[in-house]
Amino acid sequence: MWTDVVDLRDFYGRRLGRTAKRMIRGRIRAIWPDVSGQRVLGLGFATPYLSMFRGEAERVLAVMPAGHGVLHWPVGEQGLSALADETDLPLPDLSVDRVLIVHGIESAEQLRPMMREVWRVLTDSGRVIIVTPNRRGLWARFESTPFGFGRPFSRSQIVRLLRENMFMPLDVQRALFAPPVNWRLVQGSAAAWEKVGTRLFPAAAGVLVVEAAKQMYAQPVKTEGAADRAFESVRRPQRSLNRHGRSRLHDD
Repeated sequence: MWTDVVDLRDFYGRRLGRTAKRMIRGRIRAIWPDVSGQRVLGLGFATPYLSMFRGEAERVLAVMPAGHGVLHWPVGEQGLSALADETDLPLPDLSVDRVLIVHGIESAEQLRPMMREVWRVLTDSGRVIIVTPNRRGLWARFESTPFGFGRPFSRSQIVRLLRENMFMPLDVQRALFAPPVNWRLVQGSAAAWEKVGTRLFPAAAGVLVVEAAKQMYAQPVKTEGAADRAFESVRRPQRSLNRHGRSRLHDD
């Protein structure tokens, strides 16, 4: 079930939302420190995090699923946002270099088709970052924030989802260790919560920030008889190389 785009906008306008944005943006920026000359797509409700790439990337676009609704973005400027079906993005193949998904996968009813569509529009060297509520964190348990709606993910679940949809997981970061309460004292010390939480209780993070690379797979050649035997020696080494690709991540 999608969260209404107006509710998402209002959340990021409050103190708790501004704190969440600041903590999550720090993790995203650490993973993508430079996107100069690249085309960046935000999917879901990613606009609070896309502005840091403007003026640096070649192009920045935001696509909001029909279930969310759409808001004009950036405010007071020429629109860079669009409403679209998340399983049928209005973009050609291999058209973007980076995709940032926020408030997306936890609400998607057709998650696999959405991820395959992200795979389609990414260039061969493309990367995706997914921000999703952590199943073991406090933020997924409170409906006072958008991170308390939809399906949260554990680290192993999000890694499995990516691998099953032709992505190679590269990195998993964690953010939002402060409790999801709108108390000035707690929110004012959010940076300290992040430092302590990252070191001492990483599993309690409110969200997971996961980067993955588009994975290219060789398609097997279907032949018969003598032609099949002739190509067998060619195909076997290729499949062997693909099977032994490695990521530095392992499931929990």
